[in-house]
Amino acid sequence: MAVLNYVESERKVENAMYTKTLLAGHGWLYTLEPGQVLRIVDLEGNQAADTLFYDADDSSDHYSAVNTIQRQQNLYLSTGSVLVSEAGKELVKIVADTCGRHDTIGGSCSAQSNTVRYSHDTLPMHNCRDTFMLQLAKFGKDFTKRDLAPNVNFFMNVPVTQDGGLKFDDGVSSPGKYVEMQAVSRTTVLISNCPQLNNPCNAYNPTPIQLLIWE
Repeated sequence: MAVLNYVESERKVENAMYTKTLLAGHGWLYTLEPGQVLRIVDLEGNQAADTLFYDADDSSDHYSAVNTIQRQQNLYLSTGSVLVSEAGKELVKIVADTCGRHDTIGGSCSAQSNTVRYSHDTLPMHNCRDTFMLQLAKFGKDFTKRDLAPNVNFFMNVPVTQDGGLKFDDGVSSPGKYVEMQAVSRTTVLISNCPQLNNPCNAYNPTPIQLLIWE
């Protein structure tokens, strides 16, 4: 079942309290307070922003793809989707979306998955799981790879085939498309701006994203 729920935001860039351009391959960790709004902008089109969410008051409780999918009865995310944790806590709600659909089942690239999907010589290539772990190590808590749950892939197109498999297709985004989410509770957001050079969805050219936050 597809979601194509386009809703533009009324928020103005010049009123944002925070703005950052995140290069491909770089990571970002930030805690949103309740009511704050985060916008992720796909600056050049079809760039995957791999994103994890944690309850900022209990970092062991992270985003749950299963609970979120069950709650909304849909595999894909768009305006109106509420992202919930393993404990069922509401973390963020998507309040605007000009892309129309985002993946929550494809997962993030890793050294191991790169060798399976592509070739063994991709093992040392930069990947999202390593970026996630680097950012969590800087966070100052005792995180391990077990804390890396299935993530959201904003702007990424991963349709499910009729036989239940996954396809990594050309993206449905384009330059300037964005998704905007409002924190329901204190939520730590972890982003890896994907450095994947082997996936054709971004024309083999990973590009920057922009991050903006409003009170």
